[in-house]
Amino acid sequence: MPKKNQFEIEFPLHASSSFLLHYISSPDGLSEWFADNVNSRGELFTFFWDGSEEQAKQKIINKDLKVQYRWLEDEDDSEDYYFEFKIIVDELTNDVSLIVSDFAEDDDMDEAKMFWENQIDNLKHKIGA
Repeated sequence: MPKKNQFEIEFPLHASSSFLLHYISSPDGLSEWFADNVNSRGELFTFFWDGSEEQAKQKIINKDLKVQYRWLEDEDDSEDYYFEFKIIVDELTNDVSLIVSDFAEDDDMDEAKMFWENQIDNLKHKIGA
């Protein structure tokens, strides 16, 4: 399997960090913009899209700022792949940004970035940002 490379995209959002945290860390919040439906049992999240489902383990890195998801299908790989949301608040302006980190193969990098741009557009629409 070809090696995947990490990328990060920063999205400025007009929302409070606590409000945004709900949308990136809870099944209800993720169901509104990321997947058709999301269920959880503790740290195990099941994401549903168009009749298919995938499971990921959620790891909250920092209680208010960073949430990471590791797909179960990738757990057996020797590589350390995940996707992550990090909320950044500028101390001077209080502007809020969401940084998305993910991995993709070089051939799929543009498509992966476009996927996240579309998903974050959905989030912005939902939260009115």
